[in-house]
Amino acid sequence: MLEGLEESLTIHRLGLKQQLGRSLSTTNIIENINSQLSKKSNNVKRWKDSEMRGRWVATMLLEIESNMNRISNHEKLYLLRTALKTELKIEQQKVA
Repeated sequence: MLEGLEESLTIHRLGLKQQLGRSLSTTNIIENINSQLSKKSNNVKRWKDSEMRGRWVATMLLEIESNMNRISNHEKLYLLRTALKTELKIEQQKVA
């Protein structure tokens, strides 16, 4: 339980629990992807080297992506970016 306590409280500390808490206060997103990767990787019989493993995982992620849903209130993710920049004291860099 203590393992992800600080990360799960970050949404509260940044004041974004109401806007983004439903999706980002749990690890369900990551666990879902890991579960789907595990199921798909059972079909791979030869893992030649780490480069090939990376290609297999990338291919599996592309297949999984079509089954994924957007997180609730995805249009408010800009609030998370802004809050994190403020918290970490990162200034916006202008891009040409």
